[in-house]
Amino acid sequence: MAGRSSAVRRVGTPVSPSPHSKASITMEEWEAKAQLGDLESRSVLAVKAASERPQLPFKFATDEAGPSSRPSTPLRTKLGPGPSSRPSTPGIPSSRSQQVGQSHALHPKQPVQTPQQFYDWFALIDRSVAHSQEAHFRQHLLSVSEHLELCDRLVERVEKVEREVDGMLEGWRSVEEGGKSLQDASQKLLEERDRLVDLQEAIGSRLEYFQELEHATRMLNHPGESLVLQTDFLYMAERVDICIDFLKAHRHFKEAEVYLLRFQQCMTRAMTLIKMYFIGSLRALTQDVSRRLSEKDVSQTAQMHLLYTRFTSVSAQLEPLLSELERRARSHPDELGALLAECHSAYFSARKALLIGRIAEEIRGLDPTRTELVELTRSGCSYLKQLCTDEFNLYRSFFSSGRDMLYQYLENLCDYLYDDLRPRILHESRLTALCEVCTVLQALMVLDLPTLEDGSSDEEPADELTLDFEHARKEHGLGRLHIRQLLQMVLQDAQTRLFFKAQSVIQSEIRYYAPKPEDLAYPDKLIAARQPATGNEIREKESISQLFQLSSLDKRETWFPTLSKTVWVLSQLHDFVQPAIFDDLAQEAINLCRQSLSAAADMLSSKNPPSTVLDGYLFLIRHLLILKEMTRNLDPVQKDTGRGSNDPYGVTDTLASMLTRTTNILPTSLFASFGMPRGDETTDAKHGIDLELKRACEALISHMSDPVIVPLRSFVDQVNTHQTSAKPGLLVTQEWAKQSVAENLDADFRSACLRDLRHGVARLRLYLEERRTVDVLVQHVRERVEEEYVGFREVAKNMYAGALRERLLTDEGLKGMLIEVCEERED
Repeated sequence: MAGRSSAVRRVGTPVSPSPHSKASITMEEWEAKAQLGDLESRSVLAVKAASERPQLPFKFATDEAGPSSRPSTPLRTKLGPGPSSRPSTPGIPSSRSQQVGQSHALHPKQPVQTPQQFYDWFALIDRSVAHSQEAHFRQHLLSVSEHLELCDRLVERVEKVEREVDGMLEGWRSVEEGGKSLQDASQKLLEERDRLVDLQEAIGSRLEYFQELEHATRMLNHPGESLVLQTDFLYMAERVDICIDFLKAHRHFKEAEVYLLRFQQCMTRAMTLIKMYFIGSLRALTQDVSRRLSEKDVSQTAQMHLLYTRFTSVSAQLEPLLSELERRARSHPDELGALLAECHSAYFSARKALLIGRIAEEIRGLDPTRTELVELTRSGCSYLKQLCTDEFNLYRSFFSSGRDMLYQYLENLCDYLYDDLRPRILHESRLTALCEVCTVLQALMVLDLPTLEDGSSDEEPADELTLDFEHARKEHGLGRLHIRQLLQMVLQDAQTRLFFKAQSVIQSEIRYYAPKPEDLAYPDKLIAARQPATGNEIREKESISQLFQLSSLDKRETWFPTLSKTVWVLSQLHDFVQPAIFDDLAQEAINLCRQSLSAAADMLSSKNPPSTVLDGYLFLIRHLLILKEMTRNLDPVQKDTGRGSNDPYGVTDTLASMLTRTTNILPTSLFASFGMPRGDETTDAKHGIDLELKRACEALISHMSDPVIVPLRSFVDQVNTHQTSAKPGLLVTQEWAKQSVAENLDADFRSACLRDLRHGVARLRLYLEERRTVDVLVQHVRERVEEEYVGFREVAKNMYAGALRERLLTDEGLKGMLIEVCEERED
């Protein structure tokens, strides 16, 4: 029953309407209320068209000519008394349909008579419909299964191919490993072959050094001196030298020491042959030249040809051999140094034997006993310089070593002249002659200065002899000839004699000089010096000016003799004495000159006319300024800073600094603040000049200003003293304090300025030509006068009234009057 009820439910029997159901509407009403659009209409038509002819299941399909597969409309029948009715069974088919249906598997085998039979038949139909609807799924499942089977077969084939490939790869690897092993074995065989070949070549190359001994010994056993001229001889010597160096570096080889000793013997034999050939050729050439020179009437040109041209032509053949000997003597000095020394000695002996007679004859021609010293020095040293130059060039055409022996040989040649020249120099008493001798010697050395090519420095030239030896050591050559080394001893003798003679002149003509009346004829000498100077005086001034560059050389004839002598002596010594020695000598000369100037100024001031006191101060200041300027130019530090020759106002600026910011007597501390020494620091010449100049300037300023300001200062001091006394109110009752006294003091002050101050300034301009120097001193005189007068004016204004105040000079009036008084006027 349950199955039946379920079957009835599956058929979908309609249920009778409920009595309370809503009223139904017609199709027309429904369409009127719910109108369809175009899209909805097309969709309905498409569904309708699809549902009109549904496709029958595959198993029910008939051929194209058969009847339509559309089932007939079932008929509704009531199956029971209920309100609801079951679906109607399919309609009875037509006769053709029945015939076909009877043959189909779905047709009942017997007519349906009971509902159960109908339900069984309907279930069969239902299963058939479901089976036909799932046909495409089964078809797809079938195709998928076939595809999977195909994939499985492909996988099997791929796995089979992979197994084949793995086998092939395994075989290839085995072949590769076998080939690599064969390659490694072959490579090892090749390396072993190359090692054996290299070993063979190395043994052969090392055996060549040992085999060279046989070739060298065989060549050296050939007799005859012409062996050294063969081309293979020098090549053999070079090979032997190489073998010696090789064996020294490989002493661990078997029998290396024995072969090294034999090679060294071969080298010594080869170099001995060179020495013997050189000495033999030199001896033969010397004998031939000596024989030709001993002949009569041999001209100077012929002598030069025999002594130099012949030797130079022979050197072209011998120089390659000697170069080999020198090079190996530097490498093996213990074995071959003696052979080279024998060649040098033989050469110098031969040259000395040829030149001694000629040099003696030339010196006798100079007549050393009668010829003037300077001329003898010039001609003799010039001859020796040319001789040494020729000998040096000739020696360099043979050798490139032996510098010490060469200079010793040249010094021996020069001794023939020095033996006559040195005594003359040491006994010469003229300072000018000694200076000229030094000038001649230095002129011969002027081309001997170090250059950049010789390894010198532009900033600080080193000792020339040291540079020469250093250069020769580095380059293994002779360089160029240095005449300075040959003339140095004579120059030192001349400089020593010049130094002692200069000391004698300083003591006799500066320290112990006794002034003559005409030496103190000042200011007459200054007035007379304004005449034009002669040509000789101008040239002498210019020569000294190049050294000291003094600004007062145009009045050199007005100098005190000790100052002139000091300048002359130092100018003579400056270029011929060592700097340290010159500095000591200059300090001594300048100190003695300063002392002589102070003594002369005292003598000039002690004359009867009162004006000579001012002349004494001005005389001392004038000469001290010149002396200070000279010492400043001699100071190397001042020259380096450019304060020597390039600053013509250096002394004036120093003087201005000394006298700045003071109107009283200048204290010592003020000068010390400007780098000036104290009173006990007189060891340095410049300090002594500064101290003496300070005292002279103080005395000059006081001497020029005191005649003008002393009356005013006395009046002011009396007033100040009276005001500080017990009765200051009685000042106007004093005779010296009356207004007329003040008026007289003012008038006397103006007269003294016009008379005494103007005279002092004029005399100051006469002694000191430099306008700036005069202005510095005059400025301090004016400041002192202005200070005293301002003090007097203040006291007078406080004491008196009336016209006196109007007559007193204002600051502008006082300055204008002093400027007018102190200005320079034409005489």
